[in-house]
Amino acid sequence: MTSFAYRKLSVYQKALQWVIDVYGLCKKFPDYEKFSLASQVRRAAVSVTSNIAEGMSRTSNKEIAHFLEISYGSLMETQSQLEIAQLLNYITKETLDEIDPKTEEIARMLSGLKSSKMR
Repeated sequence: MTSFAYRKLSVYQKALQWVIDVYGLCKKFPDYEKFSLASQVRRAAVSVTSNIAEGMSRTSNKEIAHFLEISYGSLMETQSQLEIAQLLNYITKETLDEIDPKTEEIARMLSGLKSSKMR
């Protein structure tokens, strides 16, 4: 596999844009959340793309699948934290509803890529 091959993956490209979207949502959080929930949301979101990149650098399909699982977990962690932010009125329900389909699409893509590596 060539270096930086992960950049060519559709799931990576979509997840990268999703991270930018999540960062934009975090800007709507109150200032007192800057170093707590907002920071945690940003770290979890960045973990999605980081684990795709790290996983795709591995040589065995089992290792690749493991990092894709971690990426999926980070995706779900971020989604849960955004739901908490919505319940706390840091973001609106409409804003959460806008990012949900993107999260779902990335989840499906990660699952599909993982399945292809487990064959």
